[in-house]
Amino acid sequence: MIAEESAFNPRAHNATSGADGLMQLAPETSRALGVSDPMNPRQSVRGGCRYLRELLDRFQGRLTLTLAAYNAGPTIVERTGTVPGFAETRRYVSEVLRRYARYRGMSS
Repeated sequence: MIAEESAFNPRAHNATSGADGLMQLAPETSRALGVSDPMNPRQSVRGGCRYLRELLDRFQGRLTLTLAAYNAGPTIVERTGTVPGFAETRRYVSEVLRRYARYRGMSS
């Protein structure tokens, strides 16, 4: 996820969404997770992982929907019940799953 979110750049900033840091946490998400400095790698990864766990629980372990919610927001994923039709979100989910499958294949 970090590779897709920030290309491993702890100072990454998305001018459109205002998301910051390795895990590209939006300001409201950072506040909700208690992340005071999303540019701090430790805080960003801990906050992003905590958010990922919340989304996994919310979407009952369905990784594809969880990743879509991380990228596009959980409300739209809940409303549509699927990965939204946004090209960016579809590419993001596909790429994270591809990297994950490759990693899992290496660790077998």
